[in-house]
Amino acid sequence: MSKTLAEIAKHTGARVVGDPNVRVESVASLHSAGPRDIVFVEDDVLLAAAVDSRAAAVIAGEFAGTSLVAKPLLVHKQPRLLFARVAALLRPDAKLTGGVNPKADVHPSAKLGKLVRIDARAVIEADAVIGDGSRVGAFAVIGQGVKLGKDCEIGPHVTVYSGTSLGDRVVVQAGTVLGSMGFGYVRDDATGRYEQFPQMGRLEIADDVEIGANCTVDRGALDATVIARGVKLDNMVHIGHNVRLGENVVIAAQSGVSGSSVIEHDVIVGGQVGIADHVTIETGAILGAQTGVPSKKIIRGKGVIFWGTPARPIKEHLRELAAMARLAKSSDKG
Repeated sequence: MSKTLAEIAKHTGARVVGDPNVRVESVASLHSAGPRDIVFVEDDVLLAAAVDSRAAAVIAGEFAGTSLVAKPLLVHKQPRLLFARVAALLRPDAKLTGGVNPKADVHPSAKLGKLVRIDARAVIEADAVIGDGSRVGAFAVIGQGVKLGKDCEIGPHVTVYSGTSLGDRVVVQAGTVLGSMGFGYVRDDATGRYEQFPQMGRLEIADDVEIGANCTVDRGALDATVIARGVKLDNMVHIGHNVRLGENVVIAAQSGVSGSSVIEHDVIVGGQVGIADHVTIETGAILGAQTGVPSKKIIRGKGVIFWGTPARPIKEHLRELAAMARLAKSSDKG
């Protein structure tokens, strides 16, 4: 797809400096850009390099002002954000390639919306509902009664178990499992054996959620595991049963959230973070990489970075590390 800078500005709220009729087809880096590409810079240090590149146009911040340079500019207060939006705007519309592959297995009672695409070897079980414009990749399994909203993207080898519902524009990358049974057991004190606690709840995923590759999200034990609007999960993230994730939560790779924990809106969780059961992470808190949060703990502090195990504000944690270093140094001298 190609669009003029004027068309892009109209859709994104950017301001055009220079020729608004210049057309671009795709986004690129400064080094790889061609004559039909658009690039971006976040500071004036690289502006000259961007102008000298082969790109047709440059996305820049307000620092570019009204500069009359050799290339037209799209000016926005968040150039990186604008670049992401332009990339999405120029992306080919995959909905134009709807259809059910003859090698897919779609149950007669399943309901498929308009322009749905089902790839080879995918399985759509009884009473499943696939919304308009959604796509299901090869070898994916959509369980009985599962509901997918509009414009969802389900990658290859994804499994969505019964009792799961997805909102609109949900993206699930390859290998992820949604709605599996949670890890809940009761010990028989007489025999020492473990018996499974019922895992018969639901998994509810709201609009605009993106889930990376090889993630696992368990359904609730008796009620629901809930993932709110705009949540972003990196690859290899585990979400346990009865967990509730608030809006716009971001969780990086190899992190795990144990059962019945609540992560409120706008929380950021770094990589390899471990969150135990019945924990509450309040709105806006930030957990640094490899942080550990013990059971039933409450983490609060909007914009505060927590680090270490057990988790505590980073300033406190660094003071403790410095004190330990001084103690070790004095011990060596002794």
